[in-house]
Parts: sequence; C-alpha cells; structure tokens
Amino acid sequence: MAKLMKKEVNVYETHQATPEPINSFEELPILPLRDSVLFPNAVLPLAIGRERSVRLVEQAMGADKTIGVVAQRDPGVEDPKALDLHQIGTAASILRMFRLPTGGLNIIVQGLYRFKIDEVVQTEPFLQAKVRIMRPEPGEQDVEVEALFRNVIHLFQRIVALSHSLPDELQGVTSNTTDPEEAIDFIAANLPSLSTAAKQEILETLDLKARLRLLLSLLTKELQVAELGSKIQSQVQSEVGKTQREYYLREQLKAIQRELGETDERTQEIDELRQKIEAAGMLEEAKKEALRELDRLAKIPPQAAEYTVSRTYLDWLIALPWSKETTEEIDLLKARGVLDEDHYGLEKVKERILEYLAVRKLNPKTRNPILCFVGPPGVGKTSLGRSIAKALGRRFVRISLGGMRDEAEIRGHRRTYIGSLPGQIIQGIRRAETKNPVFMLDEVDKLGMDFRGDPASALLEVLDPEQNHAFRDHYIDLPFDLSKVLFICTANILDPVPPALRDRMEVIELPGYTEAEKLEIAKRHLIPKQAHEHGLNLHGQIIFADLAVVKLIREYTREAGLRNLEREIASIFRKVTKKVAEGKDEPVEVTPELVEGFLGAPRFFAEEAKSRVQVPGVAIGLAWTPAGGDLLFIEATKMKGGKTLTLTGHLGEVMKESAQAAISWVRAHAKDLGIDENFYSEYDIHLHVPEGAIPKDGPSAGITMVVTLVSLLTGRKVREVAMTGEITLSGQILPVGGIKEKVLAARRAGIQEVILPERNRKNLMEDIPEAIRRGMTFHLVNRIEDALSIALYGTKERPFERLDEFIEDEKPVLVG
Repeated sequence: MAKLMKKEVNVYETHQATPEPINSFEELPILPLRDSVLFPNAVLPLAIGRERSVRLVEQAMGADKTIGVVAQRDPGVEDPKALDLHQIGTAASILRMFRLPTGGLNIIVQGLYRFKIDEVVQTEPFLQAKVRIMRPEPGEQDVEVEALFRNVIHLFQRIVALSHSLPDELQGVTSNTTDPEEAIDFIAANLPSLSTAAKQEILETLDLKARLRLLLSLLTKELQVAELGSKIQSQVQSEVGKTQREYYLREQLKAIQRELGETDERTQEIDELRQKIEAAGMLEEAKKEALRELDRLAKIPPQAAEYTVSRTYLDWLIALPWSKETTEEIDLLKARGVLDEDHYGLEKVKERILEYLAVRKLNPKTRNPILCFVGPPGVGKTSLGRSIAKALGRRFVRISLGGMRDEAEIRGHRRTYIGSLPGQIIQGIRRAETKNPVFMLDEVDKLGMDFRGDPASALLEVLDPEQNHAFRDHYIDLPFDLSKVLFICTANILDPVPPALRDRMEVIELPGYTEAEKLEIAKRHLIPKQAHEHGLNLHGQIIFADLAVVKLIREYTREAGLRNLEREIASIFRKVTKKVAEGKDEPVEVTPELVEGFLGAPRFFAEEAKSRVQVPGVAIGLAWTPAGGDLLFIEATKMKGGKTLTLTGHLGEVMKESAQAAISWVRAHAKDLGIDENFYSEYDIHLHVPEGAIPKDGPSAGITMVVTLVSLLTGRKVREVAMTGEITLSGQILPVGGIKEKVLAARRAGIQEVILPERNRKNLMEDIPEAIRRGMTFHLVNRIEDALSIALYGTKERPFERLDEFIEDEKPVLVG
C-alpha cells in the first residue's frame, strides 16, 4: 500500500532530468497509489505497506531507483491488477527510503515525466510494464495561452490568500514561474481540495490550452468556495461583536432608566419573581437560596445558556407547596362509607385506615404510617390507595417504580447536568400542589439496580419518618418536609424488597378473594362498570344471573384477583352489545348456558384433581405464588437401576433439598411402611413436578413428596386430599406460609380435604373466613406418619372402598 504520509507543499527541484525522446519506450516497475496523483518535478512522501510494494521498492533501490507511480481507479482495492490502474502515470526517482518497525517503508519520491502503460510484462512479485514516455509537443505560446496562464496564476494566488491551510510562500513560487507547463503541475500538486479524479484528468491532458482551461475552471470553483467560507466566518465574527455591543448598550440603557425612575420588561420580570418568592411560604434557608439565585439571574444576559438553567430552578422553587396543606375533615363514619363503597371485603386494610384516622382525630400531630400493601395482581391495591385519599379528603399521587434503575429518578439530577430535573418524589409533590397528599409508590418489589445507583437505597430516606422531614433532592438541594405525606407502597411479593426498606414499612397483606367475595364484587362493581362502558342498560338490555357469574369464576378463571374475571365479563358484554346493535329489543339474560355459548368450553374443571390421583405415585400439594395459591401435583416413578434420585420440573435448591430429605426419611422407615428395605439399591427414583417451564422452590412441598414416594413404593393410591408442610428428618411437620391462599386454591379446585401443619392452626382460624372453612375438612398434623395415615388408601383409617367420600358438614371438621 502506498499513501500520502502527510500534507505538505510539494518541492520542485531546480534541476531537470535529461529530456527523453518523445514517444520512446522503456520498462518500469509499477507502484499503485491510493487517493493521490504524482506530477512531474513534484516531491512526495509515501508510506509503503503492501508486501508486493515493499519488494518493488527494495528491488528498485538496488537498481536505478526509478519506478512508475500510477493512481488506482478504486482506492478500496487491496490487490490491484492492471485493469484497476489508470493508463497514465508518472515516472519517479526514489530520493530516500526509511524502514519502519512494522515491516513497512517510508519513501520520498520525485516525479520525472508522464508515461502511458503500453503493455504489462510482469505481474509477480509485482507489476512491471512497458511504458511509453509522453511529453507535450513544444509549441508557440500565443496570446490566448498567456491570458489563460495569467488568470490561472491570479486565481491561485487569491485562493492562497483566502485559505488558512495553504502557506503564503506558494504565492511567491507561482509569481516567479514563467513556464506554463511547470506552473500547471505545481498548482495541481499543491491544491489539496482538488479531488483525485480532477488531478488525474489534469495529468492525462497533454494539450497545453486544454490543460489551462481545465485548471482555470477548477480554480474558479475553488475560489467561489473559499470566498463563501471567508464571508461566513466574517459574519460569525460580526455577530459575536454585535452581541457584545448590544450587551454594553443594554447595560447603559439600564443605568439611564434607573436615573429616570423607569423599568424595563426584564426588571419587571425580576420583581415579579421576587414577589412570588416572598409569597411561596418557603423555609428561611430555601428563601435565602431563592433570593440569592434571583440576584444571580438578574446579572445574567437572557441570551446566555445559564439564564434558562437559573430561571427553571427558580420556577421549581416557587411551584413547590412549601406551606400548602389540604385541610382534613376527619369523619370516621364517612370514611368507612367511602371505603365500603369502593371496595368489598379487605376488612384488615379498612380497619387499619380507620385506626389511623381515629388517632389523627385525637392527635393531629401524629406521624403518618408508611403502609405497604402486599398481595397478588388484581386484588385492588392501587385502587385502594385512591379510596384512602378520597376518605381522607387528600390529593392522590401515584408513581410506578417498576423497572426503575436510576437512583436519580428518586433524588433527581444535579443542576450541573444539561436538562436536569428533580426526582419523581418532588415532581409528584409539585403535581399534588400540597405537602400532605396520599403518595402511592406502586410496584416497590420491582425496583432494579445498575451502575447508576440503587433506587431502593434512595427510598430509605423518603420512607423514614425520622429523616424525611428534611428530604434533600439533588436538583432542589434544599430540605423539603415529607413527614406529612401518607406514603403507601404496593408489592406482589416482599422477597425482592431489601430488608432495610422493608423494616420502614407496615406490611398489610391482601390475600386473594373468595368465591363469594368475587361474586359480590362482580355484582357491585364489575358488571355495572362494563355496562356503562358498553352503553348497555342493566335490567333493561342485559340481565346477569348470579349462577352465570359463579360459572365464570369456577370454570373460566382461576386467579386470586379479578382481572381475568373482568375480561370475561367484558367479552360477554361485547357479544350482547353486538346483538343489541343488530336490532335485538328484548333484554338478554346471561345464564350459565349462555356463558358457555358465548365463551366456549370451560377452561378449568373441578374434577381435574381427582383424575390426576388415580394411580399410585401422584399426590396433590399446595403452593403459594405471587398470583395467589395453586395446586402442585407431584409425581414419582421407579425403574431398574439403583441409588439414583432424579428431580425434574425446574425446581429450586430448597425444593431439591426437601426431596432429598423425603427420600432419606422413607429409606429410614421403609420396614415400618412395608417397603422393601433394598428398594433404593435396586431401583432408580424419578420425582417430577409438572409444568416444568415454571420455576418452583420452597420447603412446603416436603410432606407431599413423602406421600408421593410412599404411594409409589407401596402401590397405594393417594386420596383426593391436598397437603402442605415442611418436613424434618425426624418426621416432624413444620409450619409454612400462605395458608389462606393455599386453602382458597384447594377450594377453587373442588378439593374438600386439606392436610396442614398443627402449628398453622392459628392461621387457619384467623385468616380464613368461616364461609370458606364451611364444608371442608382440615387435618392438623405434627408427624409424617399421621399425614400418611390420612392421605393414603389401604390403611385402617382409610379403606380402599371409600373412593368418593366427601365431607359436607355445616361447620369445618378439625382433625388433629
């Protein structure tokens, strides 16, 4: 590869090579040149990088140091052939050569004469060609040539005068040149703005007049560009000078107006800002900072970029509700009515809010609690926050923390950054226009963290009553009192919430709704809402039967919340709306049969659990998920082998350890259970939890795994009973969480018997309404042996004949 080493003036030697006869032939090694053209008599530094070009130069240095330099048609070609080169180039003499540590070469060459490639005689290791020397025929210099020559010199000198990249010495060189041939080559070689194509065209043009006309045309275009660039630069300098002049004149005008007692618009604007600062009710520190910033703003020209930054900061300070509060009218009966009107059930949450109001009524200076509603999606956490604000008579503000990864989203950006703003907390307070709103921080369990900081750590100050009375946002950089804000957080699960943040919040769990609660909420809220949205008149155009809603709950949705139920109700309303729009006059009564006609076959069946436990080695567990409780079927099988326990189903480490504990307990008590004591050395055991794409973890499936393994190894089927509990190697059953969600899941699936740890008796009696417990049997056990005697057929307590036993007492049966 040969390329220009750097831009510099091409030096012309004073001596001339010995003239060669016109159209004589000789052989030259051909050096391809990228993006450059060498003219006769010009001196040019080149960098040689291609291996073939390096060999060419080394061989030429050992001979007469003469080579042929030809420009490539396409500079992107790495290994040019004869067809990739122009036909006309310049013979050159290598004046100096320098070796580089990389293996390449730097050379300095001087152009000698033009030539035309006549025939390529060699392609390896480099190109060598027979060339024909081309010299312009001598002719008389008439008046036209003289005129063209003078114009070319004049234009070039003007370009040099306007250009900052060309040295002034070039004007002197061209002034002393009398030979048009030399002048043309000199100017073309030293005008860097000329394209390679234009230079090659000048090199290939042999007629003197034609070359002068071509160069004159190119120089005229270059002069126009240079003059336009000089004009633009002069305008810019003039604008800068004009701005400075206007600034001085404006300052003088201000001084004159002060002497005359007059004010301008700028002074009026500053005075208005000063009045707003006085009326904003700021703290003394904030007021002092605002006035200091206002004095600074008055000295900044409006055209300066800093002016907008300072003005925006003052606007934020003035807009914040430093002393504005919403007046509370605490009426417990009215608040209870508002909460009951908007939400059915949720007695724990309502009771906590009423307790807070009662305390506020007796002691208005009490601190606001930091509440955190935890529950599955769709149970009404966010809407409950709006109802609380309505009951308190306060403004409501909500921000979503889901996916937030930047600490500056909470604390704001410092004013040194372009486009900086306060954090979401201060922005929410400004939107509320009061310093004591109900502020909901939604999805606090979905906060992220990356290199920009940890938003959860920034929330520690916001949610700490000991600190938030002087919350300092990075943008505002002044203390702001958040102690009167009622913060309410929401989350689906608490595990991702950092312990330090969790410690600052009072957690209130919102479990899933029961079937009766869903029916009542649908009648009170969901159905009227959808009727209004679809433009239908309840009872006049559509009648929704209770049994139809129950069918939707049981057979078309299986969730802790209400979102899917609302979607199914909306789907029915759309179909009824279509019938009404088509001209149906009589009201449509939505019955269970019509539900199936509108929505198709049911998606869930109560008898599914019964069908899954028809063979030994399958048991029904209960699991807690962020969406509520769910059934967890555990299956086991055995095959010839030995001492291998395979666990599948996307199980977590804790669940795998529960499986290991289960197999160890079964092996230790094999004789008592009537199992061959050598079963583990003769068989491989495979334990599988279906729905393998869903991750599962936790210790509560331990008892279900033991029952599954004993059922497989004894050949006894498992009854239609659901179970949950952590096991120990000594055979104890330990308490677990999520009892209400798990019992609701069993009831939704039609399972009427549940095995629970004895230590969860309190959760069963306090968390689960009697309406749910009614008609179900709960076995409270302490030992694995007790659970096996209840769960398996074939024991004295549970003979094989009782396959279809259901207990439907009016009150729950507690066995234990």
